[in-house]
Formats: sequence, structure tokens, C-alpha cells
Amino acid sequence: MKHLTIIVPDGQTTLSTVACIVGAYEILVAANRYWMRTKGKELYRIELAGVSKKADFDNGLLTVKPHTHISAIEKTDLIIIPSLVQSYQKAMKGNRLLAEWVKQQYKEGAELASMCTGTFMLASEGLLDGRNCSTHWSAADVFRNQFPSVKLQREKLITDENGIYTNGGAYSFLNLLIYLVEKYFDRPTAIYCSKIFQVEIDRQSQSAFAIFSGQKLHDDEMVRKAQNFIESQVGERVSVEDLSSKFAVSRRNFDRRFIKATGNTPAEYVQRVKIEVAKKLFETTRKTINEAMYEVGYSDTKTFRDMFRKVTGMSPIEYRNRYSK
Repeated sequence: MKHLTIIVPDGQTTLSTVACIVGAYEILVAANRYWMRTKGKELYRIELAGVSKKADFDNGLLTVKPHTHISAIEKTDLIIIPSLVQSYQKAMKGNRLLAEWVKQQYKEGAELASMCTGTFMLASEGLLDGRNCSTHWSAADVFRNQFPSVKLQREKLITDENGIYTNGGAYSFLNLLIYLVEKYFDRPTAIYCSKIFQVEIDRQSQSAFAIFSGQKLHDDEMVRKAQNFIESQVGERVSVEDLSSKFAVSRRNFDRRFIKATGNTPAEYVQRVKIEVAKKLFETTRKTINEAMYEVGYSDTKTFRDMFRKVTGMSPIEYRNRYSK
């Protein structure tokens, strides 16, 4: 019988950590039971593993007792890492033994799946260097600054590369679990779990949920001033040439510094600011598509529609229908 491990962190966690642990265990057990009914045998042994007999969450409000200590597991096929706090230093302070065990198991053939900010544990061990990954959109700027060698895909809900799975975050870990059920069991079992737990199957993007607040966790004052200027001119046409000229920097150097500081080109940043304002208009007013489009400085419907879909994964009318009052 193959083995699946859900790790129980020993500190530096949130209530979301508990949700990830419980959700993973419940769905994987359900998949195992469905397999038993349809195939006549269980496929996996599923265990919670940690480095202590119990882990307290939210000042003792909830307690999780692992089935076993990590040292008792010689070999496992998949390790699931729940969410952690966003601070890399805090997250790793109480979980060093777990992180080292996860890294060693990966070297020995185990696959890894991180939920939400559990990605920080994988990155801290160098397991994501040069690779694609996702994390919660709200933690993306912190993650990118701490781990610049990792190819963060902030719009992705799930990444799957070299036996490492990552996901966007919050309760989208349920989508990752359905994805893993299909990988580790089969498509019919994934569809069954999707229906039983009412989790949308095959969802791949977190773009529609992201709130763009500007990546300002950097020390480049010129870039920060440029960002503030862009955000103050939402209804105007802002060209990169005008921006570089305004701050007395060559276009090439301006682009280089802007990308290094924010992860976006200046043009991408301008469009993301405009689309975020358009989203808010759809959420809080009765403005038509054209009214919102003109208010954020677009004059061509197709251009606006294409950019909106690129940023959010939805058309303007789809977004308005979903989120308007």
C-alpha cells in the first residue's frame, strides 16, 4: 500500500493551517473509501505526521494530534504542506525539522504539494529555485522579494512541475486536493469528490479573486513615485516614455528599475491599476461596461475587454454579473 503524508506544523501557523490539514485528510480519506467501493481495496495509507504529540493553534483554541512522528515514516509517496504565516523567518523558526525532512523525502522520490503560504517552506529549502510556483495573491510580493530565484506565477491557482505542486491559497486548497485526487487515484474519483464536497473541478486561475494594491515592498524611491503618479492618473493615457522623461531617466533604465522593483513592466503596471479600478466600479456602482471603460482611460471596447480578461480571467460582463450588487 502506498503512503500519503499530511504534515502538522509545530508553530507559526494560522487557523487556515487547520483548515488545510482537516480538508486534506477528509477529502483523501473519502477518495480512498470510494476507491475501496469501486476497486475492492484501499489504495493509500493516509497519515498526519509532525514532530510533537500535539500542535496547538490560535492560542490553544484548536489542537491537532498527528498520527505519527515524521521519524517513523521511512518512505512516503506524497507530502502535503498546509499554509503557514507569511513571514518566512517566523514560519521556519518552529518548523526546521519538518522542512529538512520534507527536503530529504523529496530527494528520495516523494512528491510535494504545498497549500497557500506553505510554499514558503519549499522555497526556504531551495526546492523551488528556478521553478514555477504559486502562492496566495496577497503574499505574492513578500514571496517574490524573499525568493527572487523562484518563478512566481501569481495568477496561477495550481502549478505542477518536477513532482512539486503548489496552489494559490486560502480555501482554493480544495481545488488542489481535487487535482491531486485525479493524479493519485483517477478522474472518476476526482469527479466523485468534486460532487460530494461541491468543489469546482479543473479550476486553474486565482486572477478573478486577486486585489491589486501595487507592489511597493522595495527601496527604489523613483519607482515608488512613478507608481503613485500612475495611480493618480487612472483616467488618463499614461505612456512609458512620458514617465521616464518625467523622472529624468532613460527609457531602458526606467524599465529595468521598474521591473526589478515591482515584477511588472511599467506598461503592465498601468494596465493592472486601470483594471483594478474598473473592477471596483463593477462591484460598487451600476455603471455600464462603456462607462467604466471610459472612466479608467480606455476608448476601444475590444482593447478593454481583452485586457480585462487577461488580468482577471473573465470578461467585463462576466465579472460585473458575478460581483455587482
